[in-house]
Amino acid sequence: MKAAARLTLGLCLVPACCAAAFSLWDAIVVAAGATGGLTTEALSLLGGIAAFAFCWMALSHPVKTYVLGHELTHAIWGVMFGAKASDVRVTESGGSVRLTKSNMLITLAPYFFPFYTFVVIVVALITYAFLRPLPYLPLWLFLVGFTWAFHALFTVQTLMQRQPDIKEYGRLFSWTFIFLANVALVLLWLVLATPMTFGQLWSSLLSRFVSAYASVGAAAAWLWKLVARLCTRT
Repeated sequence: MKAAARLTLGLCLVPACCAAAFSLWDAIVVAAGATGGLTTEALSLLGGIAAFAFCWMALSHPVKTYVLGHELTHAIWGVMFGAKASDVRVTESGGSVRLTKSNMLITLAPYFFPFYTFVVIVVALITYAFLRPLPYLPLWLFLVGFTWAFHALFTVQTLMQRQPDIKEYGRLFSWTFIFLANVALVLLWLVLATPMTFGQLWSSLLSRFVSAYASVGAAAAWLWKLVARLCTRT
């Protein structure tokens, strides 16, 4: 019963994923237009993403580093929800962490929470507390881009494999939820780091989501009429 409900919910979230993708594109266009094109900060961020993408293609993948971040993310989110974490294990073939409780967010957290990007941001905030303005801002943004690309590429690779975390809540529901959570995080970064406002973001999201589900409704109505006609003919 739960599996059927999650499958249904996953199907219902597919239009939301399309709407979120279009909203992300809207946000990028608005942010680029508001800043007059690519700023030094934007170039630093994109440079970090491109640098890790090159490393991904040219070098061996740092699997143990990813697995460590994956298991620590489970542990962090478990502690946030009141669980006790222990016995973190990391190997080339996988890892594990013992938690006294679990839920959907704890289970799926490594796929939408970029652990090493979070580490970079925390270190930057600590540095900012002592040194203002934050020195070498382009370097920090480069590291944010580099670590986020690390998270994104490993997440895609991991989701293409059989994962107990994904199986637990069903592939379709897990994939749609993870996609929406990742896009939401990027949208939040764009609002905080560019002149784009929450009002502009909300307007885009509302328009895209209404359009997506209206299209689904129109398609369902057309299909229903088609089936009805075929039934009356027989």
